[in-house]
Amino acid sequence: MKIVIINYGAGNIQSIKFAIQRLGYEAILSDTVEEIQNADKVIFPGVGEASSAMSKLRLSGLDKIVPQLKQPVLGICLGMQLMCNSSEEGNTKGLGIFDLDVVKFPKSVKVPQIGWNEISSLKSDLFTAIPEKSHIYLVHSYYAPLGDETIAESEYALSYSAALQKDNFYGTQFHPEKSSAIGERILQNFLEL
Repeated sequence: MKIVIINYGAGNIQSIKFAIQRLGYEAILSDTVEEIQNADKVIFPGVGEASSAMSKLRLSGLDKIVPQLKQPVLGICLGMQLMCNSSEEGNTKGLGIFDLDVVKFPKSVKVPQIGWNEISSLKSDLFTAIPEKSHIYLVHSYYAPLGDETIAESEYALSYSAALQKDNFYGTQFHPEKSSAIGERILQNFLEL
């Protein structure tokens, strides 16, 4: 199986690669259109700021390629947010895969939300054998609201989308690569889709 992690200058790429190696697979880092299009599975990572991350995607032409991919694609953290219509962070236009607009947490809560939190209302094969209220690891100041494409919820002052799915596109606001055995199982489930 050919697993490609899109390498567009976002953080957390090595930790994802190591998590996949622990599952017994090899992943390659690439920003080459042909390599990404020919992968069996694509992981779209992200740690950083939305507008600069989108600028890097546009420079490489990947903003046009990612929404057209036909194989399973997993956006992680900022990767998931960039797959939405827009983000308040840097007033950024997203890839428009998920029909949601990413917004900042209310001023009443401390941002970023850092640490472990529960996920619930789990839907989709991404969560096969994952119990309700499992703990996952998050670091974020912006969130995708609940919507038709929400496949998991979490709560921080309000309920928001912890994961999204539309067709072959999946996104997790949390970091499966940093979420211990639960996160490894979610990555395994993605690789087995």
